Amino acid sequence: MSSTAPQARYKTPLIPSLFKTIRSGYTPGLLSRDLSAGITVGIVAIPLALAFAIASGLTPERGLYTSIVAGFFMAFFSGSRFPVSGPTGAFVVIIYSIVSRHGYE
Repeated sequence: MSSTAPQARYKTPLIPSLFKTIRSGYTPGLLSRDLSAGITVGIVAIPLALAFAIASGLTPERGLYTSIVAGFFMAFFSGSRFPVSGPTGAFVVIIYSIVSRHGYE
């Protein structure tokens, strides 16, 4: 036996799940279900993002931009077909203190 750690037998490339899903046969039925889920999440996430921006001392537009950009990156670069992410209320206190001390820029 050698003293080095055994090498991994299987290596998987880092490919976003979006590409794997499309390659495996993305159907119009899956698209309609995904659109329905996206609308449902948007109904909850967009007002929440606006509220977090206001509570953090920023304009509502900043929350809207952040939710759109963060949602896109999460959906595009996720390694899972069903990613779970979202803001949490605890960040409001942290973001507010940073913005009040240093400003938005």
